[in-house]
Amino acid sequence: MKKFLVIGNPIEHSLSPKLHNHWLKNNNIEAIYGKLETQESDLPELFKNLKEKKLDGLNVTVPYKKTVIPYIDVLSGHALRTQSVNTISLHNGNLVGHNTDIDGFEISIKKLNYDVKDKTVIILGSGGVVPSIVYALKKMNASKIILSNRTKEKAEALKSIFKDLNILDWGEMVDFDMIINATSLGLKENDKFGIDFTKTGRNKLYYDVIYEPYKTEFSDAAKIEGNTYENGLNMFLFQAQRAFYIWHNIDPIINEDLINFLKS
Repeated sequence: MKKFLVIGNPIEHSLSPKLHNHWLKNNNIEAIYGKLETQESDLPELFKNLKEKKLDGLNVTVPYKKTVIPYIDVLSGHALRTQSVNTISLHNGNLVGHNTDIDGFEISIKKLNYDVKDKTVIILGSGGVVPSIVYALKKMNASKIILSNRTKEKAEALKSIFKDLNILDWGEMVDFDMIINATSLGLKENDKFGIDFTKTGRNKLYYDVIYEPYKTEFSDAAKIEGNTYENGLNMFLFQAQRAFYIWHNIDPIINEDLINFLKS
């Protein structure tokens, strides 16, 4: 039986096992998908197990999307351009790193019928999924992308990949069309941004990469009259659908029944 894992820290909130095991069962694939809270010291053994086919694939979440790159033999185009990996497969004896977050984000925005072209976008955070989001926003012709991170140096470091990013001090706010929470703030109940979202105005799109829990300080801020809120569930689903295809050459179904199943 094939074995797949999602690794990260924290990992207890992840719906990936529930989702992938549902798809595996529905497609009559003999495999199992689990999750493993991982320390950086665990990575050499995990990748050794992949090479020896004791594992058949990995999903990677925070904080290891860049950390895993030295263990990988080949990077796909998206993974190479963003220096971010969230899916790993074994092909002809080589470990291949993929980035399906770009497709996940882009498709989720298109499902909203939201046109990013010529928009000003603020991204809160600079780790994990942020290079993928920046890359997707540039593909969709956003006019200005602004990063704000609690550790400013980490935001500045992304300018080595994307030269025309703008950096904003944490806690400051400028006018924008769309704001994206790509931090881990919201995973824990007492997480606070220290940002006054009530002064950001109306007709904004608040996009949260976090999909569980659904209600956070960020989602509450978005519900000011005239603003739109998008939870990270669709991005999660579409990036997972792409990963499933990479491993199994099958496009699994995403529909309301699946969403209700995940929320149950």
